[in-house]
Amino acid sequence: MLCLRNNSCLYGDNAEFIEEMYSRYLQGDKSIGEDWYRIFSSNLEVNKVESCGAQHATKANDSVANFFRSYGHFFADLNPLSPNVNKEIDYQKYSNLSPARGAEIYRDIYCKNIGFEFMHISSYEERIWLQEKIENQTYTLSSQDKKEILRHLIESEMFEQFLHIKFPGYKRFSIEGGESAIVAVEKIISDSAAFGIEEIVLGMAHRGRLNVLTKVVGKEYAAMLSEFQGNLAYPSDLEVSGDVKYHLGYSSDRTLTGGKKIHLSLCPNPSHLEAINPVLAGRIRAKQKIRSVLGISIHGDAAFIGQGVVAETLTLSNIESYKVDGIVHIVINNQVGFTASPSCTRSSFYCTDVAKSIEAPVFHVNGDNPEAVSFVAGLAVEYRQKFKKDVVIDIICYRKYGHNEGDEPNFTQPLMYQAISKHKTSGMLYEEKLTAEKVLSDNEVNKLRCEFRVRLDKSLTESVTYTPKKADWFGGVWSKLRRARLNDLSEYCADSGVSQSKLKKLGVHINNNIPRGFNVNNKVRKILNGRINSINSGHDIDWATAESLAFASLLTEGIGVRLSGQDSGQGTFSHRHARLVDQVTEETFIPLNNINKEQAHFEVIDSALSEYAVMGFEYGYSLDSPYSLVLWEGQFGDFANGAQIMIDQFIASAETKWLRSSGLVLLLPHGYEGQGPEHSSARIERFLQLCAEDNMQVVNCSTPANYFHTLRRQIHRGFRKPLIIFTPKSLLRHKRAVSNLSDFEEKFLMVIPEYRTGLVSSDKVRKIVICSGKVYYDIIEACERQKISDIAVIRLEQFYPFPTDKLSNELAKYKNAEIIWCQEEPKNMGGWFFVNPLIEEVLSNLNIQAKRPKCIARPAAASPACGYAGIHAQQQEEIFKQVIE
Repeated sequence: MLCLRNNSCLYGDNAEFIEEMYSRYLQGDKSIGEDWYRIFSSNLEVNKVESCGAQHATKANDSVANFFRSYGHFFADLNPLSPNVNKEIDYQKYSNLSPARGAEIYRDIYCKNIGFEFMHISSYEERIWLQEKIENQTYTLSSQDKKEILRHLIESEMFEQFLHIKFPGYKRFSIEGGESAIVAVEKIISDSAAFGIEEIVLGMAHRGRLNVLTKVVGKEYAAMLSEFQGNLAYPSDLEVSGDVKYHLGYSSDRTLTGGKKIHLSLCPNPSHLEAINPVLAGRIRAKQKIRSVLGISIHGDAAFIGQGVVAETLTLSNIESYKVDGIVHIVINNQVGFTASPSCTRSSFYCTDVAKSIEAPVFHVNGDNPEAVSFVAGLAVEYRQKFKKDVVIDIICYRKYGHNEGDEPNFTQPLMYQAISKHKTSGMLYEEKLTAEKVLSDNEVNKLRCEFRVRLDKSLTESVTYTPKKADWFGGVWSKLRRARLNDLSEYCADSGVSQSKLKKLGVHINNNIPRGFNVNNKVRKILNGRINSINSGHDIDWATAESLAFASLLTEGIGVRLSGQDSGQGTFSHRHARLVDQVTEETFIPLNNINKEQAHFEVIDSALSEYAVMGFEYGYSLDSPYSLVLWEGQFGDFANGAQIMIDQFIASAETKWLRSSGLVLLLPHGYEGQGPEHSSARIERFLQLCAEDNMQVVNCSTPANYFHTLRRQIHRGFRKPLIIFTPKSLLRHKRAVSNLSDFEEKFLMVIPEYRTGLVSSDKVRKIVICSGKVYYDIIEACERQKISDIAVIRLEQFYPFPTDKLSNELAKYKNAEIIWCQEEPKNMGGWFFVNPLIEEVLSNLNIQAKRPKCIARPAAASPACGYAGIHAQQQEEIFKQVIE
C-alpha cells in the first residue's frame, strides 16, 4: 500500500474512487480495510484547514474532470437529426457530484460533436495517452484540407444522386446521410502513408460500397455504370456466375499527395452482414508477413451489435496467433436497421458496446461535422499505430432512403423520415460553413460540382461500350498460379510422393529431436517411440504419423503449414501431439519447427472456441498465402455447421462469384461410433450438394498414405482449390487402418480397388460394394467373420471431382455382380443422393449386368445419429447383415 502511505493515489484518475472510500470512512464502514483507515485518520484529519481546503479543491477538480471523461459522451451533441447543443448535465445519474466550477472547460471538450469512450480501458498508459490527446487538441485544418473534405462530400453525394436519377429503382444501398464515412476513410488512408503503411485492406457490407469502390479504391465510374446497365463485371470468356455490383471487390495502387503510393484492396463479400470481418483479419495477417498492412472494417449499426461474428472476431484480435496489430472500425450508424429501431436491435446504450469487451476506445461523432470525423479518424490511426489495438469510430448519421432505395421508410419510421426530408445534407452544411468562413467562394463550389458532373456524364457515355479489359485474378502473390482446367481429372493427379529414405530421415528426426532436459509425458514418449519403430520398419504407419510426415516433407520444401482449430496441438483424440508440453515447467516444444535451419515455419494453434470466425480467418489467410498449406480443423466435423455461412458463401462459391481462389483445407472428423447425433456426422451430404464447376475437392480417405498424398497434392500443382477431408476417429488407432512406407512414394488414389486375396474370380463375384471411409473396415471384417469370398469392396476415396473413369475401370471387371452403395449415414444423408446418379451413369456405359446401384444405409432420419449405444450397434449390424446376405 505504498500509494496510501505517500498519498500518490489520492489524485488524478483515482479521485472518484478515493471520494467513495472517504465517504465510507466517515460513515464508519470498517470493510474498507485498515490501510484506508490509517491513511484517512493519520493524514487527512491532522492536516491544517488550509491544506484540507486545497486538497478538497484539487479533488473536486479531478472529480469533475473524471466525470466528463467517463460520462461526457452521454451528453455530447451527436445526433444530426436531433441537435443537443446545451443538454443539461445530469450529474446525479452517474455520480454523487453536483455542478462545480471548471465544468465548462471539460464540457467543451467532451460534450460537443465527439463523445469519447476510453475510461473502460484498464491500461493506464493508454488512458493517459488518449486523455492528453483529447484534452490538448492541436488539430487544425488548412484551407486546402477543408476544401478536400468538401470535395469528398460533394463527390460522394453527387455520385449517389447521379445513380438515383439515371437508374431509378435500382438497388445501390446509398451512403447518403453518411457521406462523412468517406471523409474518415480518406483521412485514414492519407495518415497511414505517413506511418509507413504500404497497403490498406477494407471490408464492408453494402451501405456506401459503390462510393468506396469508385471514389476510394479507384474502380472506373464507367465500369460501375456499365454494370448498372446489366453488363458483366468480368470478361465474358471466363464463364463465371459473378455477383451483384454491391458485393464485388477491387484493388488498385493509389498515389497520394506528396507522391507516396499505397495499395488499396476492398474485399468482396456476400449479403450476410459482418461475415467479411474474420476474412479481412485473416487476409491482413497473411499480408503482414510481406509488408506493413492496415485493415479498415466498415459496419452498420444494427449489424455491429447484432451479428455474433463481430464479437467472435473481436475476441481474436489480441490472441497471439490471430493478431493483426489493430483494425480501425468505422460504424455507419444510420440509427435504424432495415426497418428496426435501435430499441429493437440492442439492449445496450450504444451499438458499439460490444467493442468494450476488448477494451477498444470508441469515438462517437456527429456525422454532420466532417471536421470532427476527420479528427477522430486521425486519432484512431495514431492510437492503432502506437498500441497495436482495434479502435472504433461510431459515425452517427442517418439513411436518406429506405434500406435499398426500393423500401418506403415512412411505413416504420415516419417521424425520423420527416426530419430527414427537411435536413440539409452534410455536404450542403459544410459548403455553407466554408463559404461563410471565406475558405472558398460559391463559384469555386460550383466549379467543383460542375467538373465532377462532367466526369460522370463522360463515364456514362463510355459505359455504353465499356467491356472489362481483364480479370482481377491471379495477380500479385498468385501470379504464378492459374485456374484449373474444368472437367479434367488429370489435374488432380499431382505427383505427391516422397522417397522412403527421406521419409525415414524426417520421421525419426521429428520424433526424436526433443531437447535434453525437456520432460516429456511418459505416454506421449511411448507414442513417439512407436512412430519411430513403425517408420524404421516401414510398416504400420498410422494416421498421425502420416500427417506429421506430410507436414515435415512440405516444411523442408519451403512450404509453410498453418493448422488452426480447437485442441489442434494435441488433437481432439489425443493422436497428434504436435506441441509437446514439459511436465515440470509447462514450456512447449514443437518438433516440426526444429527440423533444420532452412525449413519453413509450422504453426499449430489451439483456437478460440469459435467455428465461424476462426474458419473465416483461416479462409482469409489462405487467400493471401497460396504457397502455404492452411488448415482449419473441427473438434468434431459435426460442429462445422457453426460456420456454414463461411462454407456456403465463401469456400464453395467465391471463385465463381468473385474470382477468388483458395487452397484452404477443412479437417472434419466423421464416423459412426455410437457417440450420438452431435459426434458422428460432418454432414457429407451438405458439402456434396455444394459441389459443381470443380469448385472444391471432397475426400474421405481410408488409409494414412492417401491422407498424406491428399495433403501434399494440395500444394504440388499449379492451382488452388478448397479441400474438404472427412478425417477419422476410431481409425486413428485401428490396426488395419495403416500403411506401408512404400505407399508414400506413390500418388493419391481416388478409387482403391479390391485387393484382398482369397476371393472368387471377378466373373463369379456376387456383389460389388462401393463405400467410403471407415465403413470399409467394418464391411471386410463382417465378410471375414462369415467367410464370404464372393463380395468385392471398392473404396471411393474422392467424392468430388467424381472419378468417373477410375470407377468405371474397376466396375468393368465384374460382369455379373450386383452393385451396392453402402454407407453408415441415414439414407437421406451421407453420399448416396450424390453418387447414385453418377454411378448409374457409369454403369449405363459398361457392358455388365448391373445398371443401377442399390443403397444399404440406416433408414432415413431427421437426426444424423441415434443417442443410444445399443440402438447404434443394432443399426450397424443390420447394415452389414444386408451387405452379406
